[in-house]
Amino acid sequence: MGSIAAGDQKPHAVCIPYPAQGHINPMLKLAKILHAKGFHITFVLTEYNYSRLLRSHGPNAVDGLPDFRFEAIPDSLPPSEDDATQDIPALSESVTKNFLAPFRRLLARLNDHYPPVSCIVSDGVTTFTLDAAGDLGIPKIIFWTASACGYLAYLHYPHLVDRGLVPLRDMADMSNGYLDTKVDWIPGLVDGMSLKDFPSFIRTADAGDIMFNFLMRETSRAVMADAIVINTFDDLEAPALAALRNILPPIFTVGPISVLARRAVPGDSPLAAITTSLWKADSTCLDWLDGKDPQSVVYVNFGSITVMTGGQLVEFAWGLANSGYHFVWIVRPDLVKGESAALPPEFLEETRARGLLTTWCKQEELLSHPAVGAFLTHSGWNSIVESFCGGVPMICWPFFAEQQTNCKYSCTDWGVGMEIDNNVKRDEVEKLIREMMAGDKGRAMRAAAAEWKNRGAKASGPHGRSAVNLDRMVKEVLCRE
Repeated sequence: MGSIAAGDQKPHAVCIPYPAQGHINPMLKLAKILHAKGFHITFVLTEYNYSRLLRSHGPNAVDGLPDFRFEAIPDSLPPSEDDATQDIPALSESVTKNFLAPFRRLLARLNDHYPPVSCIVSDGVTTFTLDAAGDLGIPKIIFWTASACGYLAYLHYPHLVDRGLVPLRDMADMSNGYLDTKVDWIPGLVDGMSLKDFPSFIRTADAGDIMFNFLMRETSRAVMADAIVINTFDDLEAPALAALRNILPPIFTVGPISVLARRAVPGDSPLAAITTSLWKADSTCLDWLDGKDPQSVVYVNFGSITVMTGGQLVEFAWGLANSGYHFVWIVRPDLVKGESAALPPEFLEETRARGLLTTWCKQEELLSHPAVGAFLTHSGWNSIVESFCGGVPMICWPFFAEQQTNCKYSCTDWGVGMEIDNNVKRDEVEKLIREMMAGDKGRAMRAAAAEWKNRGAKASGPHGRSAVNLDRMVKEVLCRE
């Protein structure tokens, strides 16, 4: 990949993700790639997440490098010492109302002390940054860290409103079949879409719902950007991308961005050691997997935000136990809503010899381990892309946001997933695990996942579409004359 010519003034990119783990991680990968291309980087966290990083990884966690620096701005939420994702509606409302002023102050300070800020790379749902970039007259790009199909669905929220489909008439519509209403008039979305396959924030009867309006506002402002970068590849989401290109600024697909980042940043460089994981990862998982047969282990992780009831946790546990397979299960301390994630002692005893329970891991490495045969997931986009990179099929239990859309595509268009009913039961969990690990459908899905792995690797290879797009984006947008 190309880099800035020697002797040129160093461009300075300010990178600011939405302040949740699933947004921070891909933004860090993009920031590292830009640094490798010759950019001075300022990576902006909230004070809350900055503190979590220090608690998880020690006092040097935010040291960075002379030309890769961390900064923090307040989130204007009540102080908390929890190692948990903050309340998403409260955080989103604060992003809209409270982040612009401290961000402008930060930019002014950076311009006084470092190479002048030459561009801003912001999350697709932190579009207050577009106003700040407009003040300075510098290029502004949006990095959409989720799926293109999810983006397209969000952009059509206003059309659902115009047709009277949402908000719901009342919350009874959640269970009376109303969400099965077909939505077959949006170009670029897969056949068979219904309301239940749209990002979950339409599931409200309140026209003033915070998240519903937050996503409508943030996605509608994308037209103000100079370009949009998406962590996907063209083969995977061609129809959705074609539809987005008809209505948005220039789009550059750069996925899987984790592969581009590994190519751009040598593993032994100081840059590679920089992390933004808000939990401390358990490094023993990979050692545990080393002794297992190929494709013999079920990996279970519901991401950084999903919460469930204690009853659902128990159903997943016994489904795993009764399947008879080895498993690695990531159980965050805050996985169960309002209480500790306590598993039954009988389950722990029965699975002691074939299960590994831990609170966090390096998922990308784990999904690339040959012992992993299936991934029980919430269908968050980072998880899906990392699953593709490992060639691992998925059992999907979507929680919120565009995870429902991703699940739909995984189970139909991409042919790599099976869905678990939201009202999870142990018998269904056991049945789907057995089918995925040893059944005919599972074999077909494993073959499809391997094919997507190859196509993703080709896209992010030295002359692949995603690699070329990233170089073009730098040259034509971030470093335009």
